[in-house]
Amino acid sequence: MFQKFKTDINKYRKYAVYSAKAQLKSEVANSYLNWLWWILEPFCYMLIYAFIFGVVFGGSEPYFPIFIFVGNTMWVFFQKTLSQSVKLVKQNKSTVSKVYLPKYILLITKILVNAFKMGICILIVIGMLVYYHVPMTWNVLYCIPLLMTLIVITFGVSCFLLHYGVYIEDLQNVVNIALRLLFYMTGIFWDIMKRLAPPYNTYVCRINPVAFLISSMRDCVIYGQTPHRKLLLLWFVIGIIISILGIRKIYKNENSYVKVI
Repeated sequence: MFQKFKTDINKYRKYAVYSAKAQLKSEVANSYLNWLWWILEPFCYMLIYAFIFGVVFGGSEPYFPIFIFVGNTMWVFFQKTLSQSVKLVKQNKSTVSKVYLPKYILLITKILVNAFKMGICILIVIGMLVYYHVPMTWNVLYCIPLLMTLIVITFGVSCFLLHYGVYIEDLQNVVNIALRLLFYMTGIFWDIMKRLAPPYNTYVCRINPVAFLISSMRDCVIYGQTPHRKLLLLWFVIGIIISILGIRKIYKNENSYVKVI
């Protein structure tokens, strides 16, 4: 399987990149502001959330706009990729029914699109760090393994959703409900470690990888702290294992997808 995966990645990586570029261009093709929406949309959402949760509900975390923006940026990448993966094969029926294409390549294309948008948001975060004069430390470099872990976990879980989405028509509704529950358990607008009483705050961060990654990203970027390195490594390994099992599942069943859709 590993050799086949390596061969397919080398063979279809250009298709994934080209398809991602085409999707990004099509999103803003009929817009007056064009690509500026990729900057304006997340920035406007940040202002809205900062007002509602900072002013109305009295959020007290230091550098609260950055606190929200970091959490929302990582969550949107995770949430959009999982939600889009469920119907991915059916939405590309005209392609997968005519030519052979490893179905996870469709998922990689979506990840590239969402990662590009996340990258724009990260640039905005950098600008905000400069604007608010946030003290920086070398711990900011931990953002690289944190983002890698987020991408690996997202890819692995999305592989299973891509597979089961072919057979279960109502899976999209179930995923949306599950993501809404996870949204409130992740601490996008508040600090879980402060809002939940011990030891429940620690339990939530350890069993919810997105909550852990968001909390760790805030710690190393905003507060200059070192994330829990052993737990980060553990979640990365778990993400790799889930990805391997997901790819194996797709390889084993992808020939039957066309018959179902």
